[in-house]
Amino acid sequence: MKNARTNTSTAHQLTLLPDLAPAPNVSARFLLSHDTRELGMRQVAEIRHMLAERKAARESANVLTLPARTDRAA
Repeated sequence: MKNARTNTSTAHQLTLLPDLAPAPNVSARFLLSHDTRELGMRQVAEIRHMLAERKAARESANVLTLPARTDRAA
């Protein structure tokens, strides 16, 4: 017996964008409540902040200080 979910030919993407106007072609089962949307937006912001901190730490760890060259004429 096949699972009904494996027979779907199209995928649906959930959105966390503000609900400016309800999309007419979105099934009601994919609509998010205001609380769910706010929680998702907060989690996305936390992840972006964490990734930015990691990137800054990586970039600061990769800085090399080279010795001054004294064998060149000015």
